[in-house]
Amino acid sequence: MQTSIILTILGNDRAGLVRALSQALEQQQGNWTESRMVRMANKFAGVLQATLPVARLEAFMAALDGLRAEGLQITLEQESAGAPALPEPLALVLLGPDHPGIIHQITDRLAALKVNIEELTTEQRPAPMSGETLFHASLKLGLPAGVTARSVQEALEGLQDSLMVDLSFS
Repeated sequence: MQTSIILTILGNDRAGLVRALSQALEQQQGNWTESRMVRMANKFAGVLQATLPVARLEAFMAALDGLRAEGLQITLEQESAGAPALPEPLALVLLGPDHPGIIHQITDRLAALKVNIEELTTEQRPAPMSGETLFHASLKLGLPAGVTARSVQEALEGLQDSLMVDLSFS
């Protein structure tokens, strides 16, 4: 019997971290299924979903203790049984002059609609002509029953002028 796990990993970045994680998983007959990993400010941060035999979970957790001893912060959660219905997806891309509060104002409107943010990627970019700092955000949203893409678009378009950003939906 297999179990599905979610790991969160944080620590000082160094060569070989992903290899160490994959090796610990492979040694316990685990399968790496999905992940998001990034280096930011000399730190390694990651989220990893994997499956492995239930009988191997304890040995895998012991291997993670070895990685913790090397300075990694690792949490492990077993995925709950019975997946909920998938919400309707909506993608949103935002681009505009950078200033404090953009993400707060966008997420405030989304939370009021009970929209789930399934993925969020942000970065600052130089504007091609002026060199000013632009803020770019890409969001993958899950819409709950009764909330349409149009209602999300209308709620956020009200912010476009005050935030001075361009929004695009797909």
